[in-house]
Amino acid sequence: MRIFVVDAFTSRPFAGNPAAVCLVEGERDDAWRQAVAAEMNLSETAFLERGGEGRFGLRWFTPRVEVDLCGHATLASAHVLWEEVGEEAGVLRFFTRSGTLAAERSGGAILLDFPADPPAPVEAPPGLAQALGCEPVWTGRGRSDLFVEVADEAVVPQLAPDFGALRAFDARAVIVTAAAKPGAGTGADFVSRVFAPRTGIDEDPVTGSAHCTLACFWGGRLGRGELRGYQASARGGYVGMRLAGDRVVLSGSAVTVVRGELA
Repeated sequence: MRIFVVDAFTSRPFAGNPAAVCLVEGERDDAWRQAVAAEMNLSETAFLERGGEGRFGLRWFTPRVEVDLCGHATLASAHVLWEEVGEEAGVLRFFTRSGTLAAERSGGAILLDFPADPPAPVEAPPGLAQALGCEPVWTGRGRSDLFVEVADEAVVPQLAPDFGALRAFDARAVIVTAAAKPGAGTGADFVSRVFAPRTGIDEDPVTGSAHCTLACFWGGRLGRGELRGYQASARGGYVGMRLAGDRVVLSGSAVTVVRGELA
């Protein structure tokens, strides 16, 4: 079976968010998929199964659990199909636990059609500020994630959370964000970081699915339908976003760094 490692939401290797993409052959159970994901030890491993021309089953596993939605591994999967496999379909359709997702090419970027996930305001759970090491100015919740806005962009890259404490919160991940200062150098509308120790990922480098929530929040705050976000992890990466009703179109690039076979 062919397997790839692809850096997503970047145009250069060793940046963005790495994902493994496995082209599944034959019947494989969930325990096998989880074992492969643990072996790859990346934030997500995507498993692709062909269902017809331009149609694929797609599932995502962290080293510990299966997740319902993953943006960067979907971007990586589309990249592998077009650039490594030679798939000719102009639009790819992925059948997933989050419904049907579509991917298409636009210039040098890949566009992903994902469900919007607007955050609803909630009271900050007790201990959240202490676990993050920052004071929220607004707290919300999407389908699976806690969402925290802080007042100053400079706070975000300096965060050093207590991951053990964050693991206790009932959320797939904690998204921390702030508006980007004009002229600060990121070239983005906002910055963010995403912490997901509950799923086995202390920090995810660039999180496509989180931008389905970030796009809704900052689109409303800034009064704009098109946005650009920078995820300020150590690897870093940019995500383009366009609001489209109850969907968010994410855009980004990807590059293959490993081609291999499962022995």
